[in-house]
Order: sequence, then structure tokens, then C-alpha cells
Amino acid sequence: MDRRIELTVTNSAVPEASTEALSRQVAADDFCFVPAERLRACLEAQAGDALDDWSQFQSSWNDMPRDAYMADGGIYRRRRHATLSALASSRHASLEPHQQHYQSRNYNVLNGGIARYYEPIPQNIVLGPTMSSILSLCCDVFGQLLSDTAWHIELHQFRIEANTAEQGRPTPEGNHRDGVTFVLVMLVQRTNVASGTTTIYDLRERALASFTLAQPFDAAIVNDERCLHGVTPVVQLDPGRTAYRDVLVVTFRKQ
Repeated sequence: MDRRIELTVTNSAVPEASTEALSRQVAADDFCFVPAERLRACLEAQAGDALDDWSQFQSSWNDMPRDAYMADGGIYRRRRHATLSALASSRHASLEPHQQHYQSRNYNVLNGGIARYYEPIPQNIVLGPTMSSILSLCCDVFGQLLSDTAWHIELHQFRIEANTAEQGRPTPEGNHRDGVTFVLVMLVQRTNVASGTTTIYDLRERALASFTLAQPFDAAIVNDERCLHGVTPVVQLDPGRTAYRDVLVVTFRKQ
């Protein structure tokens, strides 16, 4: 059996809706695809009101500014950013003063090597029930993998737009690492787009698994120190309607 297909099947069936199961999967395979219903169950286990502001959370992607740092000249990406921290073994992340986002060109050959300043994610969204449950889940999962680690955390809201003149490129830098320790990518919404297939690679760029985040809450968890990832462009289906792919990217880096 082709190794990529075998691992795709394995990761499409996380055995339990628990952070322990997610941690075991990432420990075993260095990544994990989490279907929407399973991730939602894990989030709701974090708190009774875990998703009470979901509608507001989802809508917060609607008025983001364009990413002004696209070295390819593309106008297909909108973005906001926030920075947090968490103590070792804590399930609580604390919001830090707004600051730059920086990646070296070793990790981002297209847009790296400069300080990038993005509009902050609204504080009510960062501190609201949905984001808090996502951060709690990440602290729990990643804390089980590295229990003595304090974390530098970054949140990224991305909207990738497509139209008849331009495809939307979720990863214009190509297959890459983010230069962090762990990454969670969660789909928030897809409207009128096709494709956007995620592929996970080992460090020798051998494909391990491919899947498409198709439903809100579909997610990928990746050990960024041991895997690369890339996403194919999204294309507009109906030229008479707006087309976009909204995702939340959460990165945890060892302090």
C-alpha cells in the first residue's frame, strides 16, 4: 500500500474525542488530521460555554485588511495577528502586548526576513469562549508532548480569496516549516471555492498524507520541527459570487 494513503487513513480516524488521543497521534506520526465532529467534541470538553461566541468568532474574518507584505504582488490574502504566552503545564494562555510577526528566510523564502506588523485580532475574539477553548486544547495537547515547556504562542487569522483573475494561494512560499514547535490549522469557513488540499511531508519532502479541510472545525495538528506542509491554491467556483477560505493558524514555539 502507498505510504501516503496508509497514513491518511490512519489519521482520518483519531480513536477518541480527547486531547490524550490527539497527543498520542501526533507523538506517533508527527501530525494528525482531526475531523470537524471530533475537534468540536474536544473543544466542548474544555468548558461548558466553549463555543458560545462561535457566530461572532466566525464573522470576525469578514472585515480584515489585506496583507500588505506579499512579495509576489498578490492581493488574495487578508490577515490579522495576536501574540500570547503560556507557562509550562498550564492550560491557560495570556495575551501579550501586540507585536511584530517575524520569520527568517530559512522558513519563508517569499515573505521572510522582515518584521511584519499586522492589525491585531480584536481582544473580545482572542479572549472569547471559542478562542479560549482552542488555546486550552492546544496547551493540553502540546503540554502532554512537552510537559516542561513554556510557550510563545501566535494566532493568525487568514482569509484567502479567489476570483476569475487570481487563484488564492494559502501557502505561496511553497512546502515549508513555520519555524515553531507545533502548529494547529483549523478551518473556519469555505465559501464558493474548490481545492485547498493540505499535504504533509517529512523533512526529506516525502509526502506522508493529503487531506482537505472542508468543514468548519476540520483541523490539522503538525509537529513543525519534524514535518513540512503545503496547501494547493483555491479556485472560485461560481464567478458571480465571492470566494474565500478562512482558517485560524495557531503556532506554539518553545520559549
